Amino acid sequence: MVEFKTYMCVVCGFVYDEEKGLPEEGIEAGTRWKDIPSNWVCPECGAGIEDFDMVEV
Repeated sequence: MVEFKTYMCVVCGFVYDEEKGLPEEGIEAGTRWKDIPSNWVCPECGAGIEDFDMVEV
């Protein structure tokens, strides 16, 4: 079984789920956090990727 993780923006609380991805942002389902471009920003508040922490949901 593949284990996916979730990452939360510490600024606004937006959650990125690796299993779901963000198709509307061009990020396919199953995309690992490490594979997201370093210039990607939170779609809710514009915070950088460095402002996300891995969370257990």
